[in-house]
Amino acid sequence: MGKKGKKEKKGRGAEKTAAKMEKKVSKRSRKEEEDLEALIAHFQTLDAKKTQVTETPCPPPSPRLNASLSAHPEKDELILFGGEYFNGQKTFMYNELYIYSIRKGTWTKVDIPGPPPRRCAHQAVVVPQGGGQLWIFGGEFASPDGEQFYHYKDLWVLHLATKTWEQIRSTGGPSGRSGHRMVAWKRQLILFGGFHESTRDYIYYSDVYTFSLDTFLWSKLSPSGPGPTPRSGCLMAVTPQGSIAIYGGYSKQRVKKDVDKGTQHSDMFLLKPEDGGEDKWTWTRVNPSGVKPTVRSGFSVAVAPNHQILVFGGVCDEEEEERLEGSFFNDLYIYDAAKSRWFAAQLKGPKSEKKRRRRGKADDQEGATEEETGGTSAPEPLEVIKEVVSEDGTVITIKQMLTPSGLGVQPPPKADDSASETSSTGQEPCPRSSAMLAVKHGLLYVYGGMFEAGDRQVTLSDLYCLDLHKMEEWKTLVEMDPKSQEWLEESDSEEDSSSDEEGAEGEDEDQEEDSAEDSAEEGADLQHPEVAHGEQYEEYLSRTEQHWLKLARNHVGPDAKEKKVLRVAQAMAKACFEDAVPDIAQAKH
Repeated sequence: MGKKGKKEKKGRGAEKTAAKMEKKVSKRSRKEEEDLEALIAHFQTLDAKKTQVTETPCPPPSPRLNASLSAHPEKDELILFGGEYFNGQKTFMYNELYIYSIRKGTWTKVDIPGPPPRRCAHQAVVVPQGGGQLWIFGGEFASPDGEQFYHYKDLWVLHLATKTWEQIRSTGGPSGRSGHRMVAWKRQLILFGGFHESTRDYIYYSDVYTFSLDTFLWSKLSPSGPGPTPRSGCLMAVTPQGSIAIYGGYSKQRVKKDVDKGTQHSDMFLLKPEDGGEDKWTWTRVNPSGVKPTVRSGFSVAVAPNHQILVFGGVCDEEEEERLEGSFFNDLYIYDAAKSRWFAAQLKGPKSEKKRRRRGKADDQEGATEEETGGTSAPEPLEVIKEVVSEDGTVITIKQMLTPSGLGVQPPPKADDSASETSSTGQEPCPRSSAMLAVKHGLLYVYGGMFEAGDRQVTLSDLYCLDLHKMEEWKTLVEMDPKSQEWLEESDSEEDSSSDEEGAEGEDEDQEEDSAEDSAEEGADLQHPEVAHGEQYEEYLSRTEQHWLKLARNHVGPDAKEKKVLRVAQAMAKACFEDAVPDIAQAKH
């Protein structure tokens, strides 16, 4: 009895500490969130100008990570929403909605009135009700300098049949957060974990909420049994038995003042409904057999048609004093929930490759050279071996095969059988974290994400496809050369800022549009964002808004009204866009 009483007291003490911490975080972050609310409101005024649904064929979306990619429940389409991008100086947030046609291999940008505010690290779940619905909860908005964060606690639904956004206002739901996970279970949404971060504090969650798709009401669950510790970015998926699996994730805790220690979790739990009611649940820790994923965070998750759970990519961070080194992955692991077993996915290679091997020497072995197997010559792969200590003290050896370019081993190309005219085959996705995953008709799609090259963060916009039935090779649907991506150094930001301040002048309101156009023409020495080929003005304005707002504020003065700043910024952007369009057209010819 004595031991049990101590355990109960310890548990209650931990709950009180967590409650105090959450209150502290909430109080300290309130002011900075109020500042960001004003910026979010400004962007929403721009979105309010959309009065009707427009669908515009477009090139592939710009590079991004921490967006959501969902398979349409009735059509051969993928739905991409939100995300973020960092160019070395600024953080860009998105609330764009893109549709990828699987059969045509084309992208369409869909503008719908009244969309959710810009965000990343949210969760999106598709359900078949009413012709298909896309439910979105939470996520975060980062300030352009990446120093402040606003965490959403709003719930939205996109009615796919009518292409309308609707915000669902229901009390009693989770607090504002990002990095949480959410799944559809029967006629409910079930949400777990996540984190909330302000400039000085942060908190990670392990709470569980359900949202009824019938009553539109939130409920907080109190499962019995020892559950996962607080974390974000974990695996969350429904098993064939009706349980919910939680695996891995990331959390950090303060060791001492201004020193944090991150933990990449590798444990696994099942959340099971108890007999006699859907409001009673139990946590059970499980230890699956097989080949488990090496310790990592930032991995992506999808569920195959046979209920097998897929884990792709991620990064293993090694913290050394104030430096953080990351090893990125492009491997694929599968969790078979029916057998409670992990295994690493092995690709068979293209059929032409296998035929050549059968015609080869009888003593052809697994370690044969590419010339012996009939493949094309490629750089010799490099094996990188690292040892990582997991939570329970186990030393795990990580092996990663990289080409000298660090972008993955390229198998021999396949002759044809491409998904579309623009498709190519034979290149696997490069190692990455925070990519977007979706499965449709037994095909696994991987879009975007990021990896680091030294001090540079490379954000991706490529699209790959893998047939989960054949398991032969990846197909490249959208290519991207990471070396072509713009990266701005921090020193450049300071120089631009000083030059912007030197050129700031105040103008009368009735002259603001004319002066803005003059500024765009006379400011050729300033580095303005370039207009991409085929880019529409609305797309250009959305992508470059922060640049023009900054120039406009310097131009009209700090005391100008927000409406005036916005008008000047739009006039500057339009003048620069119209000047660039003829040049682009001329360059094409």
